[in-house]
Amino acid sequence: MDFIFRRSYRGALKGAILDWAGTTVDYGSFAPTAVFLKLFASRGVQIKVEHARGPMGFMKKDHLRAIAYHPEVAQMWLTAHGQAVSEADIDAMFTDFVPMQMECLSEYAGVIPGVPAAISAFRQMGMKVGSTTGYTHEMMEVLVPAAKANGYSPDSWVSATDVPAGRPYPWMVYQNLIQMQVFPVDACVKIGDTLVDIEEGLNAGMWTVGLAVTGNLLGLTEVEVQALPVEVFNQKRNAAAEQFYKAGAHYVVDGLGDCPPVVEEINARLARGERP
Repeated sequence: MDFIFRRSYRGALKGAILDWAGTTVDYGSFAPTAVFLKLFASRGVQIKVEHARGPMGFMKKDHLRAIAYHPEVAQMWLTAHGQAVSEADIDAMFTDFVPMQMECLSEYAGVIPGVPAAISAFRQMGMKVGSTTGYTHEMMEVLVPAAKANGYSPDSWVSATDVPAGRPYPWMVYQNLIQMQVFPVDACVKIGDTLVDIEEGLNAGMWTVGLAVTGNLLGLTEVEVQALPVEVFNQKRNAAAEQFYKAGAHYVVDGLGDCPPVVEEINARLARGERP
């Protein structure tokens, strides 16, 4: 027999799974960055912003570990402490990190421009809105109500500590789908501002959209972005977009507010029988 039967979903998107910092709140994703800089400084190690931002999107203890074992940071730690960083050091730093991060989350819970309109458009198109994050559950218990007070409230949220492992594993995505009762995976899109957001979505079997301007890859406030000369802005945006496409993103836009037309395009592709 030359052909076998394979089902093909031809309906519209049913769900969007969004990241938090840099995607829906905290323009530029500054809350984790600021705390990691302060945390390592308290250990006598002056890390760079690039060190703090590099592993953004991972579960925060994994993020911390990735910073600590970065070759440059590991050497600075060795110089400062006379011995290599250890897992015991990671554990001790994470213990300090949690209350430091929780203390400032409300400060960074401002909703990114364009998000409320995008969420409204998604829901008008019959989609539910879920979310995943590198924050722990206890951190989210601070951030979720703060974001709601500022105008953003998803239908579902799952933290990295609610599942066996955070990104790039797809478990948070799948738990959102269970909680929202949405299937198939083909009918969902993962949207985020970090490369590991894209990997998470691809591992889950979803369409993926990278946000090049509002989040971690640019790492600038809205005011700083607006102050950039056009040539510089385009250069930075294009560099971020290239990273997303190399990571496998199906689409790249500036921010969540630019995503409704992408949803319409994905819907057209699904109607033609295409899959992520």
